[in-house]
Amino acid sequence: MKKSMVTILSAGLALSLAAGCSTSGNSGSGGNEAPANTATNAGSGTDSGSGEKVTLNIFQYKVEIADAMNRLKADYEKEHPNVTLNIETMGGGADYGAGLKAKFASGQEPDIFNNGGNAELTTWIDKMEDLSDQPWVSDVLDTAKEPISRDGKMYGMPIGIEGYGYIYNKDLFEQAGITELPKTLTELDAAAKKLQDAGITPFSNGYQEWWVLGNHLFNVALADQDDPAALIQGLNEGKGGLAGNPVVEKWFDLFDLTMKYSNKNPLTTDYNTQVTLFASGKTAMMQQGNWTQVQIDGITPDMNIGVLPMPIDDSEKSGNIMVGVPNNWAVNKNSKNKEAAKEFLAWLATSETGKRYIVEEFKFIPALKSIEVTDEKVLGAIATDIMAYSKDNKTSGWYFNQMPEGLPQEVGAEMQAYVAGKVDKAGLLKNIESKWTSMAKK
Repeated sequence: MKKSMVTILSAGLALSLAAGCSTSGNSGSGGNEAPANTATNAGSGTDSGSGEKVTLNIFQYKVEIADAMNRLKADYEKEHPNVTLNIETMGGGADYGAGLKAKFASGQEPDIFNNGGNAELTTWIDKMEDLSDQPWVSDVLDTAKEPISRDGKMYGMPIGIEGYGYIYNKDLFEQAGITELPKTLTELDAAAKKLQDAGITPFSNGYQEWWVLGNHLFNVALADQDDPAALIQGLNEGKGGLAGNPVVEKWFDLFDLTMKYSNKNPLTTDYNTQVTLFASGKTAMMQQGNWTQVQIDGITPDMNIGVLPMPIDDSEKSGNIMVGVPNNWAVNKNSKNKEAAKEFLAWLATSETGKRYIVEEFKFIPALKSIEVTDEKVLGAIATDIMAYSKDNKTSGWYFNQMPEGLPQEVGAEMQAYVAGKVDKAGLLKNIESKWTSMAKK
């Protein structure tokens, strides 16, 4: 991708990212990781400006970059001999949020931590340093600034842009005789049947993970609305809007289709199992995003894959993929090492080594205009497709970030009950509306 592609991507993302921004939300990546914990070299220190030894405690939730972060640690410490990076990784969503609260409650506050913006910014803003004067701020895509900004101040550095849909195995599609990619729900059903008839499991569904359901799948029901913001406002005000909604009714058809053609035991299939089933060629599709590229490459290098939308009908919006900013690096305003923390973020965003890690090691689509991607293949096939959708203005926003804090976890649990047959469609929507109203009032 030449530097001009970054500009094209910025334009393509403008509507979808702006649509996913408000003063309420939930964890970003949209919690697109499996729970895990890794740590290196614990310690404490003082501000790097004094020349004394400094240990920066970094608490982050991008499990898929944990190994790359440890490689980054070695390179950063080589360039900054007075600094030791203590990196701890915990899975996204509720696990990470609970872990972060526990660290602050116990006095083990990290110097750098992750924040999804919107409602998470509201929750943590008293602990977050204003980073508006940092050298990389002017390079951040305008729409990427919104979730992590308040009253003209920016409180975190966006780590990248992510998109999701149905990642599909092109070779298995060809094996099943699928010559035209499905663009509508009817065509997706037909493609899934062809796969099944060829002895191929169409979907690996990681429905043990609340965020796969409560963030990403439910988001389709919101994003495909003619006016998502109006629906969300009505739900916040206790006026309902899900029951009897024609888009939501069609969304159920997609949800049901994934269960009809699912791997066995989707409710006990976690993120790692879901990705492994797909990456090892045992399933043809999975609902995930470009954050899975590193893990897929580790199982099957150069896998022949692409991204499909998640259609509920044949409408224009139904052909979009979902794109947003999942996460930001924040600095603890009370840290005695906050200047060293700012220096680390500046290095990550502006140094050649840091930029190389963002693109080549983390495989992030940059949220900073100054980070040039000279070869699309470096990011992988998934990101390449996401950039193509963005160029064609075929993207929708991450509206789960506008839901009351904690609600996506509850929505995920209710959807799991639906998968298990413990609640019907009417009951599912009634329960979601009830919880939405009560949580919006908190």
